Parts: sequence; C-alpha cells; structure tokens
Amino acid sequence: MKRFNFKEILEITCRLYVFFFLTAYGVGKVIGGQFYTAARMPDGLELMPIGQVSDFDLAWVFMGRSFGYILVIALAEILGAVLLLSNKTKLIGTLILIPIMVNVIVFDIFFLDEYGALAGATIYLFMLFAILVINKEKMVAVFNDLIKNKKSPKTSSKEKIYKYLIVAAIIVLIFMTDQLIVNFLGYGKG
Repeated sequence: MKRFNFKEILEITCRLYVFFFLTAYGVGKVIGGQFYTAARMPDGLELMPIGQVSDFDLAWVFMGRSFGYILVIALAEILGAVLLLSNKTKLIGTLILIPIMVNVIVFDIFFLDEYGALAGATIYLFMLFAILVINKEKMVAVFNDLIKNKKSPKTSSKEKIYKYLIVAAIIVLIFMTDQLIVNFLGYGKG
C-alpha cells in the first residue's frame, strides 16, 4: 500500500471544506437566506429609530438592500469555491476567496454581536492560506514572474522627462474628464 501524502490530504480537505461552506453561503444569499430584504424583515425593525437599531440589524438591512450586490457577492463566493475543485484552478479560487473572507471577518468583527460566524470565517481563511502554503513553490514562481525585472533599453534623462510630462498631461486630462462626468451626473445623496 502506498504511503499517504499528508500535504495532499490536507489540501484536499481544505479545498472541499471551504467549497461546501462557501457554496452554501453563496446559494443562501441568492435564495434569500442571508441578510434582511424588504420581504424578510424582522417584525418592528422598520419602525425603530435608526439610532436604536443594533449594529447587526443595521448591517443586515444594508447588505440586503440591493439584490444586485447580494448576487455579485454570492456569485464570487460560488465561483471561487467551484474553482477550488480543480487542481488547475484551485489557486485562482483561493485568490478570489481570500479577499472575500477578509472582508467577512472585518464585517463580523465590527457588526456582529456574536462570534460563531467570525470563527467560521476565520477557519475558512486559515484553510485558504493552508492551500497557498502547500502550493508555495507555484505561488513563489508566479510572484517572481510578476515582479521579474525585464531589461529595458537605456533611456536618457531627457526622454524620461518627456515621458513623465506626457503621463502628467494624460492624468490631468483624465481628472478633468472625470470631474466633468461627476459634476454632470451628480454626487448622489452622499
């Protein structure tokens, strides 16, 4: 009998565990099992003065206010989780899910008054980091490839000055266009 590869078993365990739970959370968001929507609001909450609403209830109402927002988050969770299932895409799924889990953890710390969800999110994040650590050689190779300093032809100081003047002019044009659009469309109610 072949010896077990502990790293491989640990990685598969982490990938499947995170897949099942984040898929469940993503599907739960889509079918309305998470957050308070207009159709699913606790009795009396809409009548309370906003200053008396708990952080949790306020956050849950805010998050549930836009189905589009819920859908984007849910699809990102589901996509990242599904990508964990394949050896070829597991690292992409991991890199999609890590920022989502960091956001969930920060949200849970500041808005939830119980810590079970925070504990779960923290476990998922550690499992995602375990996947990265187990695949550190691949991650280091990708990172090194991204930051590899490719030799570029020598440019004179005069050419550098012209290049940065052009860049500065483009930035000014983009800023002016941005401000025209914002002023035309307005800032909203904020």
